[in-house]
Amino acid sequence: MNLYTTELRRLAKRRFVRYLTLAGLLVLVAVAIGMFFTNQKIGPAQVAQAERAADQEYQQNVAMTEQHRKECERAKAAGDTLPDRFPEQCADIQPPPREVFRADWHLPATFEFRDEFASTITTLTAVLALVAFVGGASFVGAEWSTGGMMNLLLWRPQRIRVLLTKLGALLSALFGVTVLTGALWTAAFWATGSLRGSTAGMTSGAWQSFGLTGLRGLVLILVAGVLGFGLASLGRHTALALGGVLGVMVVGQFGLGIVLAMAQVRFIESWLLPTYLLAWMDKKVTLENWDACQASFSGECHPLTKDITWQNSSVLLAVGLVVVLGGAIWSMRRRDIT
Repeated sequence: MNLYTTELRRLAKRRFVRYLTLAGLLVLVAVAIGMFFTNQKIGPAQVAQAERAADQEYQQNVAMTEQHRKECERAKAAGDTLPDRFPEQCADIQPPPREVFRADWHLPATFEFRDEFASTITTLTAVLALVAFVGGASFVGAEWSTGGMMNLLLWRPQRIRVLLTKLGALLSALFGVTVLTGALWTAAFWATGSLRGSTAGMTSGAWQSFGLTGLRGLVLILVAGVLGFGLASLGRHTALALGGVLGVMVVGQFGLGIVLAMAQVRFIESWLLPTYLLAWMDKKVTLENWDACQASFSGECHPLTKDITWQNSSVLLAVGLVVVLGGAIWSMRRRDIT
């Protein structure tokens, strides 16, 4: 029997993996439904209502300003200056002009596909990457903890081939699920834009940008699966992979952030993993440090900035991938299978 096909079937039949994938998909469905019902298409009726709301807000401000001016005049007549509350001349108390009260502040939320779909791809990637990491760790971790790996090596003694075939089956499944889910995700938000917002302005360049963002998301999901698989293979247990990541995120990230803040290090976010993951998806993250601003000729204060690009993130992901997967292969080759 073909080992690759067997591993695909083994992965598909694992109840934990099925339930985990279902839970992730339900979260995505809830997000898509929530976005659909919390947005609406803006038409003449919504614009007219927003204009009425802006005008009402202006009239309320005029009434409050008039009341405040009358209080000022009464205080002046009584001989109370109250400089902290009223100006020298009560006539200076005037309402803001009508154009300050903009109607678009009162418009309901609407989904602009071109402007907002990229952020939903990041949401999709985050959920599927979590599923990939936990599912990858569980897939190989269960094999070690139940003794299935030892039994498999009795009739397929090629250790590295067995390990990489399992990894190939996992990556194939993740690729298929991600592509299918991504297509449905795009269709769902296109429907949201068509029925509850706008799909105007979509060009070939915009679709290409979304495609590249989705491709980076796919790579990140596959990397997450490999990391979960590799860590569980190194520790030979699912819990060791999950515990290791929990330790890195809680102790390493939060603890490191606190230490760096106490040391007053600039651009603390540049030392934290989430910054690089976000930079990978958005192509660039610009960090700002307002504690050390640069004064311009006009006297304005401009913060110091530092760019974290997707190229920086790719180096970090590549190093992590090589270390974890290389360590798993070395462990499989050198350690006793008991």
